[in-house]
Amino acid sequence: MSATAPSRPSIARELLDLLASMRFAIALLSIICIASVIGTVLRQSEPLGNYINQFGPFWAEVFGAVGLYTVYSAPWFLVILAFLVVSTSLCIARNTPKIVADLKSYKEGVREQSLQAHHHKAIAELHSNPQMALAEIGKTLTDLGWRARVQQREHGIMIAARRGAANKLGYLAAHSAIVLILVGGVLDGNAMVRLAMWLQDKQLYNGSGFIADIKAEHRLSSANPSFRGNVSVTEKQRQGIAVLNLPSGVVLQDLPFDIELKKFSVDYYSTGMPKSFVSDVVIHDGGSTREATIKVNEPAIHKGIAIYQSSFEDGGSKLALTALPLDGGTPRAFEGRVGTRLPFGDQTLELEGLRVINVENMGGAPDASGADVRKVDLRDTLTKHLGSGAKGDGEKVLHNVGPSFSYKLRDAAGQAREFNNYMLPVTLDDHKLFLAGMRETPAENFRYLRMPADENGELAGWLRLRAALGQPAMREAAARAYARSATPTGQPQMQEQLLTTALRALTLFSGATVKPGDDMKGGLPALSQFIERDVPESERARVSEVLLRILNGSLFELHQLARERAGLKPAAVDADTQAFMTQAVLSLSDSLYYPAPVLLKLEGFEQVQASVFQVARAPGQKLVYLGAILLIVGVFAMLYIKERRLWVWIAPTTDTAGSQVRMAMSSTRESPDNATLFAQLKAAVLKEQT
Repeated sequence: MSATAPSRPSIARELLDLLASMRFAIALLSIICIASVIGTVLRQSEPLGNYINQFGPFWAEVFGAVGLYTVYSAPWFLVILAFLVVSTSLCIARNTPKIVADLKSYKEGVREQSLQAHHHKAIAELHSNPQMALAEIGKTLTDLGWRARVQQREHGIMIAARRGAANKLGYLAAHSAIVLILVGGVLDGNAMVRLAMWLQDKQLYNGSGFIADIKAEHRLSSANPSFRGNVSVTEKQRQGIAVLNLPSGVVLQDLPFDIELKKFSVDYYSTGMPKSFVSDVVIHDGGSTREATIKVNEPAIHKGIAIYQSSFEDGGSKLALTALPLDGGTPRAFEGRVGTRLPFGDQTLELEGLRVINVENMGGAPDASGADVRKVDLRDTLTKHLGSGAKGDGEKVLHNVGPSFSYKLRDAAGQAREFNNYMLPVTLDDHKLFLAGMRETPAENFRYLRMPADENGELAGWLRLRAALGQPAMREAAARAYARSATPTGQPQMQEQLLTTALRALTLFSGATVKPGDDMKGGLPALSQFIERDVPESERARVSEVLLRILNGSLFELHQLARERAGLKPAAVDADTQAFMTQAVLSLSDSLYYPAPVLLKLEGFEQVQASVFQVARAPGQKLVYLGAILLIVGVFAMLYIKERRLWVWIAPTTDTAGSQVRMAMSSTRESPDNATLFAQLKAAVLKEQT
């Protein structure tokens, strides 16, 4: 008769075995760990432009297609999490009955002959009879923390004892913790928000505008069981809608209450970093109100929704501004609020923000981290402004340089440049300078135009000089004045030559000869181009020195003429005037490359603060906390608690007055301390042995 071949397990059974295998769970966990590392190293949910600048267009698109910018909510990540939960749950379901049965079993039915096969074993004779030996050994084991079960047999007594049963409970606790943590994380993640959107038939919103104008199809019900979003509340106002940011847009979340911000206060360190910020709020819930103080890491909890202090921002501060035309037009005063847009000639003015405190490093040594909140070192930044240089030697000195505001000018094509201007003059190298920064893209640092303050600490002196530079009649008058003053006595024939040279230098410097489309717009680069193009190389050094001397002298005369036209007395010829003119020459050259014909100056402001709260309804939070506790307990139990089993066989000797005792011990993990423990047990159990 031929033997019947064993039947092969079905495909479903094989898949079930694979899912329930430890190898499969460990493989999934390894993939999740690698993905988590990517999500930690690569900043998540940034604007796409940031990734394009970092990786280039091709790889930015590839990484975006596989969801690396939103790893924790990527479909493949959620699928892996689901498989890991299923695999771990199957492991628990498969092994729990075995573990429970093993916990109930003391294995007292082992044969006495098998005790000789254990590594830790001993045999001895006691003077007590078997019943007395049983009582003595049982008491000893109980005192040492062993739980025992006795089995009476025909030829003797078997004592089966165990200690460290919590080791197997640690397995269940650790694996259950993984399931709880994963399920809790999914419950509190974007997956639940997307599920709620699908159930409520809601759509993502990708536009801009006020929250009140967003339609109902982009709003989730207040009964949504899980969400995490941001609420921005301006002082003396209230808000009851949170913004949930998702990778491809936003969705609004209606809250079952409104948050009113009564007062916001912030304290700063000497470096300008926020030390603490606190919001005093009133929670309006129907007809009832509740006051609360929200601090960082000290949330308020209402109706199961935690309200955290996240950050703060400008809430629409009122700015008093003056538009200063660089060509000498009439200044125009106007007002605007941060966050609003205003028509500005053929462009749109977008008021972006107000910073009341700017603590900057005013020392010479560049500091890598920077001194202010934005991690921008003013000294280091000024080395990259519109043309002038900044000295880089000295010690770090922190100083509050006063308020600044930022704005954008956007053209009809939608292209925008960002500007950042300081309200008060900043002292650099003992010179008071007004700073006007600009950058083409957010990825760049601001480049600053540095304009010297006049004797009254105002910008008016520099603006007069800048306007005069753009007027042909003023340039010619200044050139004549310089030619008269610089012509040597006894050589009147040189006056006409000096006049021609001075007028040529001022004209080149002013950019009056520039044609549309030229990259060279005037200033010192125009003079440099003229020398390189028209002066022999052997003469360039001498001609450069002479031309700069003539330019400086002509600009000084231009400064005096501008003051005379304004009804002011002539500037004194002293060190202060010389310092002003030195900085003015550099900043006049830079101003010709300033990308706006008008400079905005902050004259005053009415600050309005806004607090940004993070609101979260997190049903999975308790699961995660419970899972964390179970994980700690489980890992501790598996690593530090060893399950040991002990068997003691008591048999009567030929002399019924005595007993032969044979004992053996086993452990889940062999280690040196097992030998020590068994030696102690042998001494305690077989203590009558001599």
